[in-house]
Amino acid sequence: MKIAIGSDHAGVALKDKIKAAFTDVEFLDMGTNSPESTDYPDHIAKVARAVQDGSVARGIGICGTGIGASITANKHRGIRAALATNEFMAEMSRMHNDANMLILGSRVTGEDLSLAIVRRWLATGFEGGRHQRRLDKITAIEDAQSGA
Repeated sequence: MKIAIGSDHAGVALKDKIKAAFTDVEFLDMGTNSPESTDYPDHIAKVARAVQDGSVARGIGICGTGIGASITANKHRGIRAALATNEFMAEMSRMHNDANMLILGSRVTGEDLSLAIVRRWLATGFEGGRHQRRLDKITAIEDAQSGA
């Protein structure tokens, strides 16, 4: 599976840990790769666009709390970014919401838990069924907002 991954300066160390831990995943690194201050929207938007255009199957975004990265990612049409702070949230985001982006907060979720969250998120599929109906309604809202 090919995954885009991006972070601001607060998430660089966690991003590197994730890439090192999941050697069976091909990561497309959207930066940053420095602890120097940078703006999370720049890197999270790159991840979201890679998911949108099909360059990757899914994306992972990281900032200090995950809040800003979530807001940024979800501004992109077709992106269903889920901020997960535990494994259950990661699993449900895939099973019920077909989340195509996982968001992590490097300053609020420890590294071991973050790795467990990623593992669960990558291993979980979408259930479909009644959940697809709900995703179709989200798409209809996006269509109405964009005038499509």
